[in-house]
Amino acid sequence: MSFKTLLAYQKAFGLAMEIFEVSKNFPREEIYSLTDKIRRSSRSVCANITEAYRRRRYTKSYISSLVDSDAENSETQTWLSFAQACGYISKDLEKDLENKSIEIGKLINFMIQNPEKFGAK
Repeated sequence: MSFKTLLAYQKAFGLAMEIFEVSKNFPREEIYSLTDKIRRSSRSVCANITEAYRRRRYTKSYISSLVDSDAENSETQTWLSFAQACGYISKDLEKDLENKSIEIGKLINFMIQNPEKFGAK
């Protein structure tokens, strides 16, 4: 089994790509602040899921990486709120992306609560 088959990874990757496309329309002056931050945090969700999967032999390390992933996911929600408050995305788009992020958070937390189902020892 590959980390790419994990539903949490697939959904997180999809959301990161959606955020990448949306953030292309952010103002140029945001390139090193909001644009960079939201892209990095959304991508880190996937990266940390990947890392967790590779560390699944060691339950504490596996859970630690997933907790990092969950934290990055929450950070992404904060940046989405800023993007909406600054007028870069609509309230409806923010809500849609946030709902996807919440779903990803639930999947990550399921993985944290059930490490044995993902090969953690």
